[in-house]
Amino acid sequence: AGTHILVPRGGVAVHINAFNFPVWGLLEKFAPSFLAGMPCIGKPATATSYLTEALVRLIVQSGILPAGALQLVIGGTGDLLDRLEGADVVTFTGSADTAAKLRVHPNMVRQSIPFNAEADSLNCAILAPDVTPDDEEFDLFVKEVAREMTTKAGQKCTAIRRAIVPRRHLDAVAERLRARLAKTVVGDPSREEVRMGALASRDQQADVAARVATLLQGAELVYGERDGFSPIGEGVADGAFFAPTLLLSRKPLEHDAAHDVEAFGPVSTLMPYEGIDEALALAARGRGSLVGTLVTRDPAIAAKAIPVAAAWHGRLLVLDREAAAESTGHGSPLPQLKHGGPGRAGGGEELGGLRAVKHYLQRAAVQGSPTMLAAITGEHVRGAAVRESEVHPFRRYFEDLRIGDSL
Repeated sequence: AGTHILVPRGGVAVHINAFNFPVWGLLEKFAPSFLAGMPCIGKPATATSYLTEALVRLIVQSGILPAGALQLVIGGTGDLLDRLEGADVVTFTGSADTAAKLRVHPNMVRQSIPFNAEADSLNCAILAPDVTPDDEEFDLFVKEVAREMTTKAGQKCTAIRRAIVPRRHLDAVAERLRARLAKTVVGDPSREEVRMGALASRDQQADVAARVATLLQGAELVYGERDGFSPIGEGVADGAFFAPTLLLSRKPLEHDAAHDVEAFGPVSTLMPYEGIDEALALAARGRGSLVGTLVTRDPAIAAKAIPVAAAWHGRLLVLDREAAAESTGHGSPLPQLKHGGPGRAGGGEELGGLRAVKHYLQRAAVQGSPTMLAAITGEHVRGAAVRESEVHPFRRYFEDLRIGDSL
């Protein structure tokens, strides 16, 4: 007979994380690694590493972990990657460009060290052709796009960067998005009325501005800084604030920038389409995304569109009035679901309940007699030796039961 077993790899997990999730980023990778028996070396992005350091200091001081189970490197890693071996694992969250460089590191290639990447992607939301401005789903679409633009000031790998809408509803979508974004109060997050804070750094502010300028070469500004942008609160003049910015690419099949350039801030681009097939073609132009949303009332449209879109997406949300009440939203995967995507999105995955734990375990096939396999796995295998008894196994005390007891 034959089966598979999962065993600890015996190495160390190196987690290289992005600046936009200095706390959750470390924790969501540490959890499955720890469960799989791997000590972790966390490497946060330098820009926000002070938050990660504070977190790890609290964890270490609490004494809840075995010594060395969680270690921290801030700044340069020196020759760390050269010291890794085949039993180790490297994970990366961040830009697609950096993921590409790490993937081909000579020692990583030579030692066949597992490398898991989750990269920023140009995620989309599609408003299906069956939805009209009078439908509840129309407002759900607008709300979802605006929320993904402004949550964490758009500094999310799952943020909606491309809003794909029927051409006949383009003006209506633009109008409602403008109205919603205009109500977004930006400034000091400690103030009750503020709904969006600053970007992570001045460097990030300059980078987003440069990328918006590139996008504007093939698009027009629908809403942005010119529309009365004024952060509120003390000291905001020194903050790295950026206005919620909505762009419009009227000919998205002809202009590549919106499908290639990501402004990692509160920025999204509207794109009109003719027919669901064109909408799906536009979605695929992102060359691989973490997540996509389809807003529709028609199960037939969902049944046609989702299998096509799934080839280029790691996760898909189908949003309608029925799902809306309990939906975690475009940017938040349910904890048991995978988080990762193909192509530009890195080709790997994070999270996913037991799926995530299995990333850090070695899978081995085992062949042998049923009796041997039962002894190895601790589970009865059909055909393995049994222990006959006059007492029904269900009538035994639990601590007296043994694998293979039989009546």
